[in-house]
Amino acid sequence: MPIRISIDRMLAERGMSVGDFAQAIGITPANVAVLKNGRAKAVRFSTLDAICRVLDCQPGDILHYED
Repeated sequence: MPIRISIDRMLAERGMSVGDFAQAIGITPANVAVLKNGRAKAVRFSTLDAICRVLDCQPGDILHYED
């Protein structure tokens, strides 16, 4: 899929663990792994909102199109 999610970089920059991140956005660590590994087929806007709120970023900071 040409859309990539760069959550790893954002978590590292903020010194946040996957477990803490998952709890803060209200999903399981397994689902965070699905997002990080590019296996997600969809992301709910409510989840994207929570990700951006917790990481203090814009959707374009974590979503990237690769041709």
